[in-house]
Amino acid sequence: MFAPISNLAVLALASTALAAPTLTTHQEYTPTVSLTGVTHTVVAGLGNSLTFSPDNVVAEIGDVVEWHFLPANHSVAQSNFANPCVPLDDDIDGTTGTSSSFFPGFAFATSNGQQADDVFQIVVEDNNPIWYYCPQGAHCQAGMSGVINQDFDGRATLAEYKRESVETVTVIPDEVNGQPIANPNPLGGF
Repeated sequence: MFAPISNLAVLALASTALAAPTLTTHQEYTPTVSLTGVTHTVVAGLGNSLTFSPDNVVAEIGDVVEWHFLPANHSVAQSNFANPCVPLDDDIDGTTGTSSSFFPGFAFATSNGQQADDVFQIVVEDNNPIWYYCPQGAHCQAGMSGVINQDFDGRATLAEYKRESVETVTVIPDEVNGQPIANPNPLGGF
């Protein structure tokens, strides 16, 4: 799925001039993957649209996916293919009280015509698809969703996810899980 980054990995990335991904769960991070040094940028709301650009990312294990947010109040929440626009619930039996799926909250609102001061990052831990959506209003139903590592040989496509999302009601996750970080490229010109 995805992994947060430890302080040791932050120091390693700092020397390469890339922003270090943030801790995205409430647990201590134990490195399970080596960072590749590759960051995939996804922009929320490019051209004042209700889209993620790109909305279909192919990433290697150890790559970072980083969301940048443009004007309006967008966020990103992890989902699954079977339940578009609904947060992924890792704690199905209710024993842990926490979820490892990501949702950094609504910390990215901006109206100044520029991108938000903060971004959100995850590290890809495996090749399984990671589905996500914007939990703001009806943004997901309007097509504001995406996937990392879609299985291009199966029926679980982003186009099908978006088709199914039209008939759903967007659910805002109960719990913030993930910490925004300062935008490492505030003059990126999106």
